Amino acid sequence: MHIIAKWILVALAFLVLPSIIDGISIASFTTALIIAFFWGLVMLTVRPILNIILLPVNILTLGLFSFVINALLFWGIGSFITGVHVSGFVPALLGSLVVSVAGFIADKLLSQD
Repeated sequence: MHIIAKWILVALAFLVLPSIIDGISIASFTTALIIAFFWGLVMLTVRPILNIILLPVNILTLGLFSFVINALLFWGIGSFITGVHVSGFVPALLGSLVVSVAGFIADKLLSQD
């Protein structure tokens, strides 16, 4: 139940992104559900591998390169899903920050017993 609720909350965050950030468009709630699914999948699988490979760069930048990794992953996911458009790196960076914060808040809200 927790996973489905978080998935829906993150999809809602994706759905709100176009009204917050210029340069991002999401066609429908179904598209938001699809991108939220792939966002979670990529954050679970690809991101840890990239963080290990790029650990020296991340150490040199005191962890700030993680934001770049998230933005590039967001931009990449957006380019493969029909109905999602991310116009550049800055919208991808801002979008990944908003979605990450929304996911964090969803985790905190849903974990309270």
